[in-house]
Amino acid sequence: MIRVTKLPNGVRIASAEMPHMKTVSVGIWAAVGGRHEPEALCGVSHFLEHLMFKGTKRRSARQITEAVEGLGGDLNAFTAEDHTCYYARAGAAHLPVLCDVLSDMVLHSQFAPAEIERERDVIREEILMVRDNPGQYIEELLSEALWPGHPLGRPLTGTMESIAGLTREKFFAFKESHYTGKTTLVTVAGAASHERVLELMRPAMETLPAGRLPRFEKSNHDRPPGKGGVRRPSIKTVKEEIEQTHLALGFHTFGRGDERRYALRLLSVMLGENMSSRLFQKLRERHGICYSVQSSVVSLADSGALTIFVGLEPSKLEKALKLTMRELERIATDPPKAAELRKAQDYTIGQTVMGLESTSNQMNWMGESLLGFGKVIDPADVEKHLLSVTPEEIRGIAAFCLQRARLSVAVAGPAPDAEKIAAWLK
Repeated sequence: MIRVTKLPNGVRIASAEMPHMKTVSVGIWAAVGGRHEPEALCGVSHFLEHLMFKGTKRRSARQITEAVEGLGGDLNAFTAEDHTCYYARAGAAHLPVLCDVLSDMVLHSQFAPAEIERERDVIREEILMVRDNPGQYIEELLSEALWPGHPLGRPLTGTMESIAGLTREKFFAFKESHYTGKTTLVTVAGAASHERVLELMRPAMETLPAGRLPRFEKSNHDRPPGKGGVRRPSIKTVKEEIEQTHLALGFHTFGRGDERRYALRLLSVMLGENMSSRLFQKLRERHGICYSVQSSVVSLADSGALTIFVGLEPSKLEKALKLTMRELERIATDPPKAAELRKAQDYTIGQTVMGLESTSNQMNWMGESLLGFGKVIDPADVEKHLLSVTPEEIRGIAAFCLQRARLSVAVAGPAPDAEKIAAWLK
């Protein structure tokens, strides 16, 4: 039973009452992320997320974590391209504590100078950690290839140079302009009534100024034609002295509001979201050239991407790339059989149903729905749309999205140069 209340200042408070559960999950969301940052402030949203845990007027950093973890609960946060979320989960009886701790963090963090400097070092270590993990770093490299010179192509953690320039005054200014009533959302799922959630969260949330929604730079994925008037794939390579080569492919798609998103999701499932998928069966089971291959969909307001990631021995890169492109061309030419499509539909619906049995996933579903679509999406509607997709629609969306002109490639490891990779793609 999902209910949403909008306060006069624009804050939305949503709840999914699950009386059969013994836990409750609470999230406070801000509609701001990496894509809202000017280049000089790259990483400020992520840095700010860290600082929210470092002390308020009422609690030290240690007291914040102990207040939730001391109850057997979890407390954490994450920053994405277009939103930031602070969340906690514990036994349902502890809902007042979770609401109080999260609202205290988001509304009253002090950003003490000593904490800023300490956390600056922590984030430097985080940047280095990602850089030393090619499986993670390849994601940043692919984003840079997909959206060059754009906020979406910059790392969410920021760079060593950008985080060095972030000051206490800049943090307060960014928070004041981006953490407002119109950007803030509260989602609660579990054994709690909507009335109880409002009772606990309304007083704190009413103190936020209304503000306005942040603006963002429109995505810039259209590349100018190359020789012969043909748009060629964007390719980024980084040579690393490691055992594996990490390959990432990204195809520009469309914004999250496009009705073709259901066919796109099923296309991704058929390509590489489980062990039954075409790429897993082809690359691992039939040819044994990788341990894992994974596809996924990136959905943003005005843009998106279908991505494919593979890790393998350097000597197998050419074969893997050619086999992958051949499989993509096949699904863009020949519609899948009805049985294959039905398995993808059942898998996608089943994963959603199982996921929404969790209070944490229910909390996330409401938050992502409200921020992305302005309403809580009914899973039954999603199921209906997924089941209405036809084999020909899958072929059509593959033919549209999986074009070479939409392709970006990132390779990290003992890899050849971009020219050789481009030649393999022909």
